[in-house]
Amino acid sequence: MAAVGARSGAGGAKTRKLAAELAAKRSECVRVVVRCRPLFGKEIDEGRIGVVTCLEDLGEVQLRNPKAAEGSAPKTFTFDNCYGPGSSQRHIYDITGAPIVESVMEGFNGTIFAYGQTGAGKTHTMEGKNDPPELRGIMPNAFKHIFDTIAANEVTGKQFLVRASYMEIYNEDVRDLLSRDPHNKKEIKESVDSGVYVKDLTSFVVKSAAEVDTVLQAGKKNRTTG
Repeated sequence: MAAVGARSGAGGAKTRKLAAELAAKRSECVRVVVRCRPLFGKEIDEGRIGVVTCLEDLGEVQLRNPKAAEGSAPKTFTFDNCYGPGSSQRHIYDITGAPIVESVMEGFNGTIFAYGQTGAGKTHTMEGKNDPPELRGIMPNAFKHIFDTIAANEVTGKQFLVRASYMEIYNEDVRDLLSRDPHNKKEIKESVDSGVYVKDLTSFVVKSAAEVDTVLQAGKKNRTTG
């Protein structure tokens, strides 16, 4: 939430099947996926209990009111996908992230973003940790996926150009996190050829997942945090 050229067997077939299903649903512009993290730290020390149940096969999230009468039915919400506390980083990427990257490599636009309150687990899901590899999030898995796909296409003569940029929208101000002066505000423009874009946004041509990660780490230093 393995890569083309490195994937084989059932895993690769599963991802290709998901990519095909996603391609068949081009008209569905937005898909909503929910991930519920486990209790940890202070929550466990205080003896809190979980009230959220994820039924992954159904895409349902059930919320139980601990103060409700015994036998009361939980409230149920349905999404395109949902993942419970036991879901792995790789599983989430393979089901949710990989089909979008596959689609992008075929020439379609794709966006993945995380939304949630502080402490919900957005950074863990999107970035994770580099070591051990199973803790890598959607972004590093996507970087590897992209360049593995490019490597697999070298024999066909198909060429790709990958550019990386990193911007932040905070309090309605757009900032270029790779600029020499990241505090300068950028303007959003629109053109017939390129659609909506950020004027003078810095971008770098990158040729490997490691180079994209270097850009990521440089931009992270300039992020607004609070």
